[in-house]
Parts: sequence; C-alpha cells; structure tokens
Amino acid sequence: MNWFEAALLGLIQGLTEFLPISSSAHLFVVGKFLPSGADPGAAFTAVTQLGTETAVIVYFWRDIVRIITAWFGSLRGRLPKNDPDVRMGWLVILGSLPIVALGVLFQHAIENTLRNLWIVATTLIVFGLILAVADAVGKHQRELKDLSYKHGILYGFAQALALIPGVSRSGGTITAGLLMGYTRQAAARYSFLLAIPAVFGAGLYELYKIFAQHEGAQGPFGIPETILATVVAFVVGYLIIGWFLKYISSKSYSIFVWYRIALGLLLFLLLGFNVITPGQ
Repeated sequence: MNWFEAALLGLIQGLTEFLPISSSAHLFVVGKFLPSGADPGAAFTAVTQLGTETAVIVYFWRDIVRIITAWFGSLRGRLPKNDPDVRMGWLVILGSLPIVALGVLFQHAIENTLRNLWIVATTLIVFGLILAVADAVGKHQRELKDLSYKHGILYGFAQALALIPGVSRSGGTITAGLLMGYTRQAAARYSFLLAIPAVFGAGLYELYKIFAQHEGAQGPFGIPETILATVVAFVVGYLIIGWFLKYISSKSYSIFVWYRIALGLLLFLLLGFNVITPGQ
C-alpha cells in the first residue's frame, strides 16, 4: 500500500469515527476496494483512532481539564463526591471498564473472527434499526447532569458492543443514551468523553506492539504511513465533531439509519455476487 491509500483511510477514519455508522466497518470495506485489496487491520484502525480521539481532547479541552481537576480535588477532600464534574470523572472510569475487560477477553476474535463482512453487513442493518427505534421512542429530556452511575455502566456495556465491527462505538453509546431518555446532544457528548480512555488505551497498546514487539509488519502499512493516516484522521475528525453536534441539535439520526441500512444491503449484494470476499 502507498501513501495515498494511507491518507485516504485516515480521511475515512476522521469522517466516520464520531458518526453512528462504524469507522472500523468503513476502513475494512474501503480496504477491500484499494489496489492491494487488503484489510487495513485492527492495529491500523486502533492507532488511527488516536488521531480522532486527540481531536476530542482538543475540542473538549476545557471540559476535560475541569473534570480531571475536580476528580483529583475530590481525592484530596477538596470537593464533595456528588460534585457534577467529580461524578463525571468516576462515570467515565466506570463506563470504560466493560470495553477494557471484554476487549482483553475476546482479543483474538476481535482481531480475526469478527472481521468478516457478513457480520459487518448484519450489524450495520440491525443496529441501525435499533438506533431508529431509540431515536423515535426516546424522551430526549435528560441532560448530562442527570447521568447516574447505573446509566454510566449501561453506557459502558453499550460502548463495548463496538468491539464487533459494524456496530459503531458512537452508535452503540448514543443508542443507549437515547433509550435511557437523554437528549441527542447529551448522548453524543458523553459518547465522545467515554471513548477517550478506551480508545487511547487500545491505540497505545497497538503502538507498544509495533515498536516493542516489532509487529508493525503484520499489517499492510508501515509506521510512516500509519502516522500520516493518524494526522489526517485528527484534522478531519476535529471538523466532524463540531458539525455533528450542530446537526443533531435540530435534526434526528434518521439520515445515519438509512445510510447504515443502505450500506449493509449493498455489502450483502457484493458478497452474494462474490464481488468482494468476506474475510481478510
């Protein structure tokens, strides 16, 4: 693979990471149509996500600093545990545990068995329909200040579903938030914050394997191309965050639901006629 393909996949990562349409599915699918026809790989996906999550940190920098400062302040007894920012800090930690635990337990399946386009096509459609139901029946009343520990853990398990390609991390958490009665913006904002520990953890772990264990050659990209893709993902992802939050402030998720269904059906057709292969 070449530099152009790496930049293209970085662009795809940035465009899709924060939308409820599954960035990992798009990287997998687009990789099939590149000249090499190779799966970019779970490691490449995890590392490029560092770029998009860095965009989250930059975009929500003030909120993140406030939450971290308050959380450490509570440990020193300077702030009560029921302070909204302190509670948010604990909620992000608790909500991150399910995806970490399940990611470790099912690492082999995530990196191999589940990377199958039949699974991706199915999850795109099924979870797209679930998102549609959640958006239609959700009360859209609760804000982030109403987030409880119980809801935070449920958010965490919903995020863990993103370990299955095609589900979408943001899609899973946003769907859970809508079903629990949160507004579209509140569900999306918490989805962004909740992703930071898990995505950075996965990305840094993959970097460790690449540099310390010399596993970079397992995927189709070298280290320089992966860095390029990560930078592109950061720039595009930052722009998408602002657009997405503005869009859902006045519109429903229906456009993303229809897109997921259309893409899933297209994949079924391509697979059925052997235009593309399901696995790596």
